Amino acid sequence: MGSKRGGDTLVPEGFRTQELSRYQEELPVSIRERKDKYLTRDELVKLMEWKLTRGKFRPRLQNLVATNPEELVKQCTAAAFSLLPNVEAAITELSQLKAVGPATASAILTAGAPETTAFMADEAVAAVPGLPRLQYTLKHYILYLDKIRACAKRLNQVDASSEWTPHQIEMCLWTWTVAQKLCPTVLPSFLGEAPKTREGAEDVRPSKKRKASIH
Repeated sequence: MGSKRGGDTLVPEGFRTQELSRYQEELPVSIRERKDKYLTRDELVKLMEWKLTRGKFRPRLQNLVATNPEELVKQCTAAAFSLLPNVEAAITELSQLKAVGPATASAILTAGAPETTAFMADEAVAAVPGLPRLQYTLKHYILYLDKIRACAKRLNQVDASSEWTPHQIEMCLWTWTVAQKLCPTVLPSFLGEAPKTREGAEDVRPSKKRKASIH
């Protein structure tokens, strides 16, 4: 097990990963407790660290995001939240911050407004059919978010007692994609009997019918 430096001490990578995993639950609580929604510079830095554990690791982004002044981070994030539900305007506002593109901006907005936005996680985007090849652009994010919102709307119409949000749909898609990679043989037991291959083994790929439910 490796280790990374955290403050003045060396922190085992496993413990740091667990801490960052909890951060996606802790940050929204901190934001909700404020009269006006915003992020501090330290919160943005930690959010970037969390984001980089969920996709391609780019240490340059981690260093660059830390150069944003505290006051600018507060101003831009507060302004972005105030612009919702206009997601395009909110992401454009956040793009003034160094190292913050559409994907990171979506993580910021989702931490404070999960009922409106969804994180642009690579795994979640890959699970949505009908999207063009992944591009980290505002246009691609809006295409993705529109499909996620449509799915949440349909689920809420089917069950009026449910409260599906775009963020919940995104987390389900992320979990599905990761589970397929880590333990694909577990999935058929939850989704029903899978079709057989020529050798009689189970084909654990998701059916087109199920995947097409998000469009």
